[in-house]
Amino acid sequence: MFDTLSDRLSATFKSLRGKGRLSEADIDATAREIRIALLEADVALPVVRTFIKNVKERALGAEVSRALNPAQQVLKIVNDELVVILGGETRRLRFANNPPTVTMLAGLQGAEPRPAGPEDRERRARHDPRR
Repeated sequence: MFDTLSDRLSATFKSLRGKGRLSEADIDATAREIRIALLEADVALPVVRTFIKNVKERALGAEVSRALNPAQQVLKIVNDELVVILGGETRRLRFANNPPTVTMLAGLQGAEPRPAGPEDRERRARHDPRR
């Protein structure tokens, strides 16, 4: 699923690379392709609508950096909006005072399963203050 989403987004951004300036039609076409890619990846429709609305507003607005080409500008806007939608901040894992610390691992349907044991050992080695 992530491979397909990544491929679709990459193709969308490649189509912008040769352009010297973005028109409103370019932004609409890019937003349409991003919308289709997100919906095919089973992202909820209200989330997609909000995301696309925010991307289009920023792409059409005055937030244009002269140091970036059009493809880079759109990519930066999409990246910033993804960070906002996904939470925007990193939280530290808090360990229980009395072991064990219970964590939940969640995955996507159809995604490759990753062994939880090695990840847990690595995380504890890096972050557990009791060690």
